[in-house]
Amino acid sequence: MEIRVQAEAFRSGKELEAFTARTRGAGAVVSFSGIVRDDSGELSEMVIEHYPGMTEKALEQIAAQAVSRWSLAGALVIHRYGSLKPGEQIMMVATAARHRKDAFEAAEFLMDYLKSRAPFWKKERNRDGDSWVSAKDSDESALDRW
Repeated sequence: MEIRVQAEAFRSGKELEAFTARTRGAGAVVSFSGIVRDDSGELSEMVIEHYPGMTEKALEQIAAQAVSRWSLAGALVIHRYGSLKPGEQIMMVATAARHRKDAFEAAEFLMDYLKSRAPFWKKERNRDGDSWVSAKDSDESALDRW
């Protein structure tokens, strides 16, 4: 299990290749990358804030739950903070398990958690000013299945 909270950009292909190489006993690897999107066409940047130490601990706890619940051979969570431009990667999740169902479900579980419960705060900046990103009801209801 590896958790990284970082300002630096990463290359998902390189990360996935390294994760797969160090994961033993898996028959399936699933990955997902989240990208800064500009729905309005006016986003200049997204600023992601977090509390160092607290954030990593929260991510470690949920990843440990996923590893245990789905008998994962490995899990990787990378989440960026700082100023990100549209099109840049925000996060990546990778899971490895003996069977694909466990790898897919664990990855979805981690993504749902990251979207709704992980201690990150997001602010969008555009020409009209700054606005905090609010939680969506759909993100909250996605947790109900777990």
